[in-house]
Amino acid sequence: MDTILIIEDDAKLADLLAAYLAKYDYRAVIAGDFNRVLETFEECSPSLVLLDVNLPRFDGFYWCRQLRRSSLCPILFISARDSGMDQVMALENGGDDYITKPFQYEVVLAKIRSHLRRAYGSYAQGLQERTLRAGSLIFYPERYVVQLEAQTAELTQKEAVLLEALMHKAGRVVSRERLLDLMWEDQHFIDDNTLNVYITRVRRKLKELGLPEIVETVRGAGYRLNAEGRQLP
Repeated sequence: MDTILIIEDDAKLADLLAAYLAKYDYRAVIAGDFNRVLETFEECSPSLVLLDVNLPRFDGFYWCRQLRRSSLCPILFISARDSGMDQVMALENGGDDYITKPFQYEVVLAKIRSHLRRAYGSYAQGLQERTLRAGSLIFYPERYVVQLEAQTAELTQKEAVLLEALMHKAGRVVSRERLLDLMWEDQHFIDDNTLNVYITRVRRKLKELGLPEIVETVRGAGYRLNAEGRQLP
């Protein structure tokens, strides 16, 4: 039974979410003390987190950053704030998805199932660890870790899906449509700028490894991992 941690200061909504998820055999844990969010997370060890933006004392962006220090589990923001900048902030701070209120419970459930499949279930691989290589760059998809010589960087789940797609076709173009299809089951709920945000995040982490220009934009086509460039000795 997967555990879903609900970090939401609207007690009535949190209870309704928990009751709905319980009908589908999920164990829902509601964070009741917003001064002990990390402790609650560690105690229940959730498979996925539903996280509100507007919270007492510290906002959801802050807590997402804290959770990302120790976990790569999917984090789905749920918020009444529907501006594009709020969604970008959520993704930039480590979130995997953003659901605006008011929402349909069926949509929340579908997104939870989708993220769980991609992180742990039918879309995940077996116990044998896979590696992808492009020159000296090594990617470990199951651990969401990318390595260049002695340096490593950790990715979020969606960043990992994006990099894996690019590395599978290193040197060739991967279309925006293909990336969107791999990263989200239903593109109708995805803002046009969301993919750009993830591309920027992956580029930033590769730049920290010393590969500032490895992900190229091919205008009108998509993106390409420059496996032949001087950045990959």
